[in-house]
Amino acid sequence: MHKYLILGAGPAGLTFANLLKNVGETSFIVLEKEAEAGGLCRSAIVDGTPFDIGGGHFLDVRYPEVNKFLFRFMPENEWLLFTRDSRIEINGNIINHPIEANIWQMSLDNQVEYLKSVAVAGCNSGETIPSEFVSWIYWKLGKKIAEDYMLPYNKKMFGENLNQLGTYWLEKLPNVSFDETLLSCLTQKAYGKQPGHAQFYYPKKYGYGELWLRMAENIQNNIVYDTNITEIDFNQITVTDCQGNTYQAKNIITTVPWTSFAKITGMPPDMVNSIGKLKHSSIQTAYYPQNLDTTAHWIYYPDPNLAYHRILVRHNFCPNSRGYWTETNLERIDFTDNSSTSFSYINEYAYPLNTLEKPQIMESLLAFARTKHVYGLGRWGEHKHYNSDVTVKCAMELFNEICINPI
Repeated sequence: MHKYLILGAGPAGLTFANLLKNVGETSFIVLEKEAEAGGLCRSAIVDGTPFDIGGGHFLDVRYPEVNKFLFRFMPENEWLLFTRDSRIEINGNIINHPIEANIWQMSLDNQVEYLKSVAVAGCNSGETIPSEFVSWIYWKLGKKIAEDYMLPYNKKMFGENLNQLGTYWLEKLPNVSFDETLLSCLTQKAYGKQPGHAQFYYPKKYGYGELWLRMAENIQNNIVYDTNITEIDFNQITVTDCQGNTYQAKNIITTVPWTSFAKITGMPPDMVNSIGKLKHSSIQTAYYPQNLDTTAHWIYYPDPNLAYHRILVRHNFCPNSRGYWTETNLERIDFTDNSSTSFSYINEYAYPLNTLEKPQIMESLLAFARTKHVYGLGRWGEHKHYNSDVTVKCAMELFNEICINPI
């Protein structure tokens, strides 16, 4: 029996495992479904240079303690630091992101229309906050931004039925201030809050997956690959893989999707049933060798006539590379069209969906699991749309809670 059993060798699992090693703990094992570590942050060599198969992943600068920890495995001098350049292609305009701060880059006619819309947005006119997702977007951003950008883009990302989503996860969006929007148009300068990844690191020589490979190498004797866990037993604190092998531990740290367990034992039946209500989206990433005439790192495309919702311009952040890759919701892929792309990859588990029921489901699930010494961690263990830096931060916090300062 191990003291710690970690499911998944993505950023969350690798961080927790390496923290255990740092304090001299040896009684732990990491079980990974794939043949390689990294999870959604894995990279592959395509056309001679790295391709991040999980879509766009970058190391944000906002948590110094996270970067300091990660630089132990891949020193800072192996990274390039970028100031974010992301764009939106909308109504024939290509403007900087976020849209509300950069309307001034549109044609004059478009500026007038967007300003009129922002002026009467519900959040600026004192209307009651709606509870449904679609109505909330209109309230928060105004009719033009809602219909031209946010609603079509979110449909491409998460599916047509947007009202299955809650609004609790949108609170981080700043109000679109009419005064700031008008001021930006008059002064031709962006105002307001900057988006995440305002500055980010990307490796000089490798794809983003290199970081996680090095973390895996540091604990190579404690990882078992090609191990697909299909069952979890809360009574025995065990998991079983698809080959029938069973692993037992005093503590289980699970970073894998709860919906990936085909069998769950020792959990109340109503809670097991609620797991089936958790939803996620799947994406395809596809590589195209052409260089684009832009300095942008990535570009968002709300146009519903385009299958993909964004592109990552590889040659603008990955040195000595060329081409770009697209990210497309799997529901929008035409699998009969084999033209133009030379490489593609399907991520079954890409984004957890923030559905109406999710907060209550996860609160009950995680609380129950903890009573059995099972801890959900990371994007899939907590079913939250965490970026990799946040995932590492969560792993550090959980480690401190249950390993360093246990109650």
